[in-house]
Order: sequence, then structure tokens, then C-alpha cells
Amino acid sequence: MPLTTGLTLGKFSPLHKGHQFMIETALRETDEVVVVIYDSPDVTNVPLPVRAGWIRTLYPQVEVIEAWGGPEETGYTREIEKAHEDYIASLLGGRRITHFYSSEPYGEHMSRALGAVDRRVDPDRKTFPVSGTAVRQAPFESRAFVDPVAYRDLVSSVLLLGAPSTGKSTLAARLAEELGTVWMPEYGREYWDAHQVDRRLTPEQLVEIAEGHLEREERMLGDANRYLFVDTNALTTRMFAQYYHGFVLPRLEELAVKAAVRHDLVFVCGDEIPYDDTWDRSGFGMRDLFQRKILADLAVRRIPYVTLTGTVEERVRQAKAVLERHEKYRSLPDRLARELGVLS
Repeated sequence: MPLTTGLTLGKFSPLHKGHQFMIETALRETDEVVVVIYDSPDVTNVPLPVRAGWIRTLYPQVEVIEAWGGPEETGYTREIEKAHEDYIASLLGGRRITHFYSSEPYGEHMSRALGAVDRRVDPDRKTFPVSGTAVRQAPFESRAFVDPVAYRDLVSSVLLLGAPSTGKSTLAARLAEELGTVWMPEYGREYWDAHQVDRRLTPEQLVEIAEGHLEREERMLGDANRYLFVDTNALTTRMFAQYYHGFVLPRLEELAVKAAVRHDLVFVCGDEIPYDDTWDRSGFGMRDLFQRKILADLAVRRIPYVTLTGTVEERVRQAKAVLERHEKYRSLPDRLARELGVLS
């Protein structure tokens, strides 16, 4: 029998269970499946490669085509329909499509232009009562309809750094409470309590801390509402390894490099507050040293950050003021420049 090829297209902003049902239907009914994803910067801030990555991760057998610069107008005038038909034809380069999958009225004209079977999948949204608009408006409330692979990329990861006893845990917990979300405690503290010998850990154990922290942080992204507040990461673990052992194992170095670009925002808690001299800490002088090392490391890695100072209430207000201006995948400096009239 001749090879059958299914095609579907969309913005997938974001990918949800309805989209997945359509892709999976196409996979069952045809020999090969092509998914075209439009850029659509007017609809979503999520970059096209991120959205394409969701489908490539979940469906590696699907061919994904990133449609840069496609028609931006939508509607059902013949002019708009023709623009989309011509654009899709140019992307396919003469490739034969036997089945066109959609859940929208445009399935009629697009399948006709392609000479393909018009295959509508769940057009009334009865199987999966969800839409991209609904998810964009309320991601947390709609997360049951969004695969964790996609949902994690809708959450802003907010990292809190600072030397010991700078109030990171207290602030992360307060921000999570204020904003109705969750926070990731410092896994290293838990691990240290269980495994330290004479207040020290081995280089290999520091790697285990970084890996365990990352695994737990990944899991918590699925429970986060807009933000996940993260207390410390592998950058600090690496710093402790260098200080106490004089070297950093390659795996920990690798995790620190990944951590440097993992978070959407970085807050540094100031060290002007009173020092809480508990038995498991190294003393007031070490706090000053580690604070300076953290700031130097951020500068060397060119990681932007915001310093939070004052009481817990003052720090909460400062952080919330930044978060109110923050949009995931959109540069905060660019937005501030527009507000100041520097950029049009």
C-alpha cells in the first residue's frame, strides 16, 4: 500500500492534551506524521524552539517543522486562506500529504488545497475540554490538561542566593505563601544533616547534593503556580567544594554550568541582617567571605541579579515589585527600557 502521511499545524501555545490527542490519532492512522508549528510572537512569549521541543521530546517519531515568518492574519476570507495554503505548500516543497488533521473549520480549505483527507479530531472539545487560550489565561488551573514536559516551561524559576544566614529560606517561604505557590528548600541542608561527619562532606557527596536538589526541583515545577522559588543551587554547592576541598569534581562543575542558565530570575539576599550563629554554621566571618564569593561568581558568569535588603517585609515588597514586571521569555531590561521610552 502507498505510504500515508498525516499533517497537523498550529501554534501549540502551549501544547495541551487536546493537541496531543490529535497527534496521537494521526500516529495511529497514518504511516508518518508531520507537525508544523507557527512562530506567532503576537500570541505567545514562549519561543518557537521551546514549543517545538515539547513535541520532539514527547513524540520523537514525529517530524516537526518550525514555521518561521508565516502569515500572521487568521480568519476565513479567501485571501487569508490562500496565504496559509501557499505558505504550507512552500514548507512542504511538493511533499504529498494524505491526511490533514485539525479540530477547526480551517481543516476544510487546507485539506482541499493539499488534496488530503479532512480529518477532524474532537472538534467539540468533548474528549479534552481545553484550549490554548484557557491554558494561557490560567496555566495553574489548567495544568491537568498540560503534560509536565510543557508545563515546566510555563513556570518562572526564581533563585534565591546568598551566604548562610542571609534569610533565603525565610524569604522563599514567605514569597511562596504570598503568591500562592510552592518553594524548593535547600536540599543540601537536609543532606548535610543526614550524612555529615565532623561537619564535613566528601567531594562525591557534594555531587549527590547537586543532583538530588535538581531532581527535586524538577518535580516541584509541576506543582508551582507561575513561580517556583528555589533556595540555593549548584553554584553554591560548587563554591563549598572549592573552598573545603580545593577542587571541584567534573560532574559538579557540569551541574554548576547548567544551573547558571537554568533560572529566570536571581535574587541575592543581603548580608546586613543579624547573623544566626547556629552550631552547623561556620561563623560570622565566613558569611562575609561567602557573600563576596557569591557576588564575584555571578559577575564572572555574567548572571543578572537583584539584591534584596532590609526586613523580611521589605524584601518581600522588593521582590514582588520585580515579579510584577517580569514576563517569562521576555527580557526584563527591554521591558523597563520601553517603560522609560528608550525603546519603541
